[in-house]
Amino acid sequence: MFNKFLGKFSKDLGIDLGTKNTLVYTTEKGIVINEPSVVAVNTRTNEVLAVGEEAKKMIGKTPGHIQAIKPLVDGVISDFEVTEKMLKYFIDKVHAESFTLIPRPRVVIGIPLDITEVEKKAVEDAAKSAGARQVFLIEESMAAAIGAHLPVADPTATMIVDIGGGTTEISVISLGGVVAWKSLRHAGNQLDNNIIQYFRDEFSILIGEQVAEQVKIKIGSAGPLKEPMEMEVRGRDLINGLPKAVKVSDIQIREAISRTIHLIIDNIKTTLETTPPELVSDIYEHGITLTGGGALLRGLDKEIAQATKIPVRVADDALTCVVRGAGMLLEDEELLRKVLTPASEEY
Repeated sequence: MFNKFLGKFSKDLGIDLGTKNTLVYTTEKGIVINEPSVVAVNTRTNEVLAVGEEAKKMIGKTPGHIQAIKPLVDGVISDFEVTEKMLKYFIDKVHAESFTLIPRPRVVIGIPLDITEVEKKAVEDAAKSAGARQVFLIEESMAAAIGAHLPVADPTATMIVDIGGGTTEISVISLGGVVAWKSLRHAGNQLDNNIIQYFRDEFSILIGEQVAEQVKIKIGSAGPLKEPMEMEVRGRDLINGLPKAVKVSDIQIREAISRTIHLIIDNIKTTLETTPPELVSDIYEHGITLTGGGALLRGLDKEIAQATKIPVRVADDALTCVVRGAGMLLEDEELLRKVLTPASEEY
């Protein structure tokens, strides 16, 4: 009863709890938070020093008693307490401008397709401990499809490939449910790791995650580019331990990430093979939609189209499709009931 009363003064939220970034959507303002899923904690006092962008700046630069923690690994919670603190920080931040003393919002959260019951319960509990009065769980690929304005409730097939930080989710959706799917632990983070390994093997240089991500964004591509690109990368020489800079081209970075790209494409083909023939004909007609940060890799849509012989498009604002889909469900109770993932406990 008390929660319902507080709920009247709270803003209902759609949350994309991502491996790399957490996004929060409100029905009034749209996306209000888009920050890295990182929390800096003082291990001596157990105090949270920074969350999001400020905490990300500390990665690899902290003294012994401060830890910059990424509480989500491959799209699931690996550190419950830190995730709870991060969610509480974001929920409080959203309500900071209003007069709500104790926010008690309804929350829609995206979860991976291959999540276990224990992991599902951890997401619910973390959100409730952070202040949510009611938690609705939805598959991320379903939320991404809704956010990309695809007809998920119609009796026609929609194929969506959501390439996030920790996971790549390939789904065929029809009549408000997932008909065929594949979930891979190969996505944006794996591409960064491929680049780190390439620099270690080819140049005997050690570079950090943030540098690898910058290389991927600036000159990374899945297929040949019209104009060659180059950039200078600095790291630590593994032989003498001194700083070292090397120039790399888009061809070298493409070579570094090619194995992961081919793995994603092979799994898209495998998913198509397990899809009922009636739905495959729909997919051939309507094409495949790419969402998530990984969808922005240059030439990835063309490479997938060439391999599958199916038209491929990158969704508008691909990075935010999941959170926009979760937010849209807050305003559409009927669709929410259709696509809702069974909770680990009834409300």
